[in-house]
Amino acid sequence: MKIIITGSLGNISKPLTEILVAQGHTVTVISSDSKKQDAIEKLGAKPAIGSISDVAFLSETFKGADAVYAMIPLSFTEPDLGYYLRQTAQNYVQALKDTGIKRVVVMSGWAADLLRSENVEDVFDGLAASLTIMRPASFYTNFYQSMNLIKGKGLIGKFLTLRYSGLWALLTGRTGLLMGNYGGDDRTVFVSPKDIADAVAEELLLHPEKTTIRYVGSEEMTCNEAARIIGIAVGKPWLKWVLLSDKEMLQGLKAAKVPEKLAETLVEMQSIVHSGKTLANFHRNHPKMGKIKLADFAKEFAEVYYNKR
Repeated sequence: MKIIITGSLGNISKPLTEILVAQGHTVTVISSDSKKQDAIEKLGAKPAIGSISDVAFLSETFKGADAVYAMIPLSFTEPDLGYYLRQTAQNYVQALKDTGIKRVVVMSGWAADLLRSENVEDVFDGLAASLTIMRPASFYTNFYQSMNLIKGKGLIGKFLTLRYSGLWALLTGRTGLLMGNYGGDDRTVFVSPKDIADAVAEELLLHPEKTTIRYVGSEEMTCNEAARIIGIAVGKPWLKWVLLSDKEMLQGLKAAKVPEKLAETLVEMQSIVHSGKTLANFHRNHPKMGKIKLADFAKEFAEVYYNKR
């Protein structure tokens, strides 16, 4: 098969490309970064350098393909996140219509159908193609965004330790924590991007007659259990996951200069996870869990934490 992969060489797209090339498929990887061209070729794939905001480029790249994996990278700079997501989805749809692609797998998220405004799955309705929507749970790789919080260094780290863990923790050097407006003993599902790649690779070779939705997860646990696994891996077995209010979380994101609409969306997503609705949807669909557990990822995380890779 001739398969188009979007997402450059990201957490999902790189292992997905490796899987598909190993299976003997002809793979084209779309990237906006010309510096990725050599790396894409080394994987045995063809690079297509251009922007997913360019419909003409997408249409030209999609020509003659049997299947497309479409994902919209989350932007931390777009002032209007909803508009950006919907416009990008519309770009994909136009190119898919222009080229008559028969199989499409779209990356979404496990809270997508519960969000008020940023869900763009409906944009793909009505395509004359076999369509699957992927709804993965919380990525293991999201822990990288909390690296500084876990390290707990500097005045901010000491302040947060004092506020949420107490004076004794500060005096004994037990700094570092995780936080969000879901956390504590909330149960949730985490997923490895490699397990997502495996699931997408399976779906690309199928051709269901009706639109299907596939949830993907690797391991279910409480947030504090996850914090302990990560903490043990980096020498901080006391690590915990502090549960904030929606208001506190929004204030923190704004203080970190996250664009307002993105901050509001992130708070809404985490609030939905805290409510248990995402977990209920996940269980309702009875997905098969992936192979890679959080303890496996924690070893990789620890290498990055200690700058060994």
